[in-house]
Amino acid sequence: MIQPLRFARDLFTPQPPAALLGQARRRWVRLLPYAVAALFTAILLPVTATVLTREYGLNPGVATVLAFVQVGPLFIAVKRPLLAWAIAFLGDVAGAAALLAVPPNADRPWPWTPMVIIGMLLLFLALALRERPRTLAAAWGLTGAAGLAFQSFCPGRGSAVWVTLQVLGGILLVLGGALRGRGDARRALAEQEHISEAERARRTLLEERTRIARELHDVVAHHMSVITVQADSAPYRIAGLPPAASEEFTAIAATARESLTEMRRLLGVLRSEDSGEEPGGERAPQPGVTRIPQLVEATVRSGLPVELTVAPDVAAAATALPQAVDLSAYRIVQEALANVVRHAPGAPTRVSVSVDAESLMVLIVNEAAAEPDAPLESSGTGHGLVGMRERVRLVGGSLDTGPLPEGGYRVAARLPFAGLD
Repeated sequence: MIQPLRFARDLFTPQPPAALLGQARRRWVRLLPYAVAALFTAILLPVTATVLTREYGLNPGVATVLAFVQVGPLFIAVKRPLLAWAIAFLGDVAGAAALLAVPPNADRPWPWTPMVIIGMLLLFLALALRERPRTLAAAWGLTGAAGLAFQSFCPGRGSAVWVTLQVLGGILLVLGGALRGRGDARRALAEQEHISEAERARRTLLEERTRIARELHDVVAHHMSVITVQADSAPYRIAGLPPAASEEFTAIAATARESLTEMRRLLGVLRSEDSGEEPGGERAPQPGVTRIPQLVEATVRSGLPVELTVAPDVAAAATALPQAVDLSAYRIVQEALANVVRHAPGAPTRVSVSVDAESLMVLIVNEAAAEPDAPLESSGTGHGLVGMRERVRLVGGSLDTGPLPEGGYRVAARLPFAGLD
């Protein structure tokens, strides 16, 4: 059912600035509506004026005006097809009424001329690619109603050409509406995929931060425990301690114990029974630089050729490394090797660990996989790189990752000591 108010609102509401097919990726597809409008305007405009004058007997001036009104809206249809249809529809009705003033000719279609039918079909297709179904039904119904009214008013003058327009127009509206629905569905799917990817990246980041927080619990808990023990034992270790100082140490110990209790509560929130980790893994001592050789050995046993280079001064510095740096270095090597196993199985890999006066450096470089076999995973979840970035950010370091020109991948991390003790 045609609803005049809604149809008028759709007609006079400005349409989106994008042209028909304006969201297409290929440039030639975006330019196609303009090319079609230019082609049919160049053909139909002179043909309409000539046919109305010579074949139908209209005044040349009137025929020219009608030709512009009936054909000109094809260019408007590129951006506002409903407005273009309305202008052409009024021009078509005016042309059918003008032809009543000339003698009838049974060989000439009426009320719609062949040029009107071609132009209206093009406008129907443009409408179907842009407007809502109720608007399409209204335009199709008004066109049919006008043709039926003219035919009823002068039954012996014209032919059933208006029925042909209605049938062909209905087919184009259905096909165009189906194409538009398919395009809308594809765009909605692409938007949903983009949202899902953003949500997946956010969830990955949160999961990595939670994992790092759980691992650092042991580090912070160790320091808090040391503070508690030192504060509790201070009155016994330091002779002649004033009563005020003893009370201060007692308050420090109480605060430290309270902080440990709150940390355990926080850890209970971070750890869940369905986290998928082994129960004993949560309480196991956190690994560090001294465990990297064992990690590399296990990786070699899995079939990945790995060469490890540890600078001589690393072993001496390992005992004095801040625990956050120690743990981060191990996890970065672990995640980098896991990525090589997943994405470049069998690729020769080099791991280098060195230290200077200010920082610990970790370098993992893998060559391109020698075997042409497909990787175990064609697309990763991003946990590895996200985890590395978070761990490096935690200690205020720097991370450099990326593919190598000759193939392979490079991970270089610098973990500073300053401010972490």
